[in-house]
Amino acid sequence: MGLENKVAIVTGGAQGIGMATSMAFAEAGAHVFVVDVDEEAGAELAAMTSAAGHAVTFIKGSVAEEDDVAAFCARVAREAGAIHVLINNAGVMDTADLTERPMDAWDRILGINLRGPYMCAKYAAPHMPQGSAIVNIASTRALMSEPNTEPYSASKGGLLALTHSLAISLAPRRIRVNCICPGWIDTARWKKKSQRTELQHSARDHGQHPVGRIGEPNDIAQACLFLADGDKSGFMTGANIVIDGGMTVKMI
Repeated sequence: MGLENKVAIVTGGAQGIGMATSMAFAEAGAHVFVVDVDEEAGAELAAMTSAAGHAVTFIKGSVAEEDDVAAFCARVAREAGAIHVLINNAGVMDTADLTERPMDAWDRILGINLRGPYMCAKYAAPHMPQGSAIVNIASTRALMSEPNTEPYSASKGGLLALTHSLAISLAPRRIRVNCICPGWIDTARWKKKSQRTELQHSARDHGQHPVGRIGEPNDIAQACLFLADGDKSGFMTGANIVIDGGMTVKMI
């Protein structure tokens, strides 16, 4: 397959892991459609990548809104002819006491983090030819938890199950569906200019990872490139890759 001249949608693609992924696909020669609710961040990214000679188009849209999802999938197919790669990256987190968190917070997080990827797959699949790929970005929170993260953990656990379910449902179309569970990824430098910062991490922070450092967005972006390229990962579907520097397997 390769990625040259392929068409990729990256949701939540204007900042953080999504920004790194959008840039990586653009540099690999794909036409990238960045979907994000942050118009300022999307415009910045599109301008920066276009200046470098890459094909990047920003679409303002929310994966929580079915009309938005249907519209941007149809637009990409209409303008680019097909959708070869879908990166379901958009997500939000919430921390609150279980007994005090309002139920609309649960609904919002599940709506973006789980219902969103389902709708994106639903509306993108009819425009995806054989050999296409979907990559879902979950989290190690699907496998382990900190206190007060129930909606986020549940949504990411659900995304793991959605991954293997979609992999089976879309197998007759020869569309592969895989998942990545990132661990601690420092996204502070991968923001729009008005929010970009430089975080200082302690030796203890880095030392929690057997590889000796906290993760970076490109660690995840490179895995997305691998899973999207049928020449390299064509025998993989329904799989989950944990990319966390070994943090979840280290006994503390």
